[in-house]
Amino acid sequence: MLMTDSVRGLIIVLIVAQIGCISRKSIENAESRETKESIGFDIDVATFSRQSSQSIGLDTSIRLTQMQQEMQLSHVYENGQQGRALLVETIGGGGGWLDYDCDGRLDLYLNQGGDPTQHNVDSQPLDQLFHNRDRSTVVAVAAAARIVEPFYSQGVGIADYDNDGFDDIYVTNVGRNTLWQNCGDGTFVEIAQAAGVDDPRWSTSVAWADLDHDSDLDLYVCNYCNYDPRFPKACKDSGGFDILCNPAGLEPWPDACFINLGDGTFADEAVQRGLIGPNNRSLGVAAADFNNDGWIDLYVANDTTENFLFVNDGNGHFTDEAPLRGCAVDRMGATQGSMGVAVADYDQNGYLDIYCTHYFEESNTLYANFGERGFSDQTAATGLHLPTLTSLGFGTVFSDLNADGLPELIIANGHVNNARRAPDPRMRPQMFAFAGNTWTSIAEQAADFFSIPSMGRGVSLGDYDSDGDLDVVVVNENDPTVLLRNDSARENWLQIRLLGRESNRAGIGSTIVASVGDSRFLQQLCGGTSFAVSNEPVLCFGFGGVADEVALEVRWPDGHIQKLQTPPNRKLTILEEF
Repeated sequence: MLMTDSVRGLIIVLIVAQIGCISRKSIENAESRETKESIGFDIDVATFSRQSSQSIGLDTSIRLTQMQQEMQLSHVYENGQQGRALLVETIGGGGGWLDYDCDGRLDLYLNQGGDPTQHNVDSQPLDQLFHNRDRSTVVAVAAAARIVEPFYSQGVGIADYDNDGFDDIYVTNVGRNTLWQNCGDGTFVEIAQAAGVDDPRWSTSVAWADLDHDSDLDLYVCNYCNYDPRFPKACKDSGGFDILCNPAGLEPWPDACFINLGDGTFADEAVQRGLIGPNNRSLGVAAADFNNDGWIDLYVANDTTENFLFVNDGNGHFTDEAPLRGCAVDRMGATQGSMGVAVADYDQNGYLDIYCTHYFEESNTLYANFGERGFSDQTAATGLHLPTLTSLGFGTVFSDLNADGLPELIIANGHVNNARRAPDPRMRPQMFAFAGNTWTSIAEQAADFFSIPSMGRGVSLGDYDSDGDLDVVVVNENDPTVLLRNDSARENWLQIRLLGRESNRAGIGSTIVASVGDSRFLQQLCGGTSFAVSNEPVLCFGFGGVADEVALEVRWPDGHIQKLQTPPNRKLTILEEF
């Protein structure tokens, strides 16, 4: 498109930039040593020369403030442990952001566990929906919204799967999953069986994405092990005490891929579409275009076995190319206990990189994406190996919290060994800032929260106070869920929400390139990511001290390009042109 189209695009943006609801009736207006250790798949070293005013030395502009008490957010994920070291007790704890009632304020859905050994679920604690009443308090409204979810829940996937303008909620459980369809009047109805997505296996994370380019959202569901907590396999230590079973000794359950048939129902086509790998025990998933061919791929984090990178062939069929592209194992060729997945172009080379959290004493892994040359394990080279070696990570997110043009990385940690004689499983969460070529821990000065050990699981991003930056919710097992308001000192920024018309309504799968000054910033609205959570479907860009006009190029899921220009420091909604 030429200038005329850009001007028309900007006019559309300004018309719909009022922040509110998208509904049926309205459109919302260890530096050198680590480098030497980098071997194996390291085909290249990611370099990044530009540094913002905050990126040299220790970044003190990042500040996160705990707000759960002030917001009256009272929630504890209860894993129900009673000393039997049941495997299901170690995984759960997710949530997701949505504006369920279309009032322009972001609400929060949170999982609940309970006693996994009970046959009768009537006495179990329920999942909860928190209504954002006035951006300063929340109130529990699950009962009023007619959501009664008593199963032993693990994670959440939120999306407007039927394109009616109202977000729906998919809940993964140990047992039958549920799909809560938003009725548009503040209430929900459970339709998983009718829709064909009531997977009866132990499911964890999910990703909504348009995998077949038919403009509606499909659903990828991660499944873990064949394990019944009511009749569990007995695992004992040398003294005869119950210990946690190694998942590698349990039968893996294959994942599901529910293709949206467009009539309110889905069909599991995982096998037909090549989305099956050997011995997977999957915990995390990211749906994104990793090779820039315009089709959504799937990266799946597996526990104790090789991770998958299912590459889309352009016809909705997939091939696992993780071993070929160098992101199946770590730089030493070892498989890992993979949990969570974060995705971002951290080195600004135009390709999406992958960060994967892992088991204790394995360290997490940063895979830099070099396009046709594949991925390179840059964990040690960028300073992330030693700091994460003694942690066990679950949820993780990339975000430029202070808008300096460089990302931060947040990780929720907590051990899974909850046997009676095991050490305290609680661990401190972590936070790192990218300083141009290396990552530096900034946890201590960012928030007191990072000094408190917990059994961290889900980490999700959302702008609950509507100020244009992303806030963070962290779900812990057996300790209060934490809401962190982003109070960082911001440089120049832009928050973008997409409104699809031919594409899915939230524009999931779209890529935006923002050009300002001499810099180009690429972000993609991915499906899934982190662990067991859903992020708010917005993209937040930071431009540092450069305050020039921003040129935006939006590539919608079907591949067509839309261009426009805008000043920075505002929230925009971009209406799809076609």
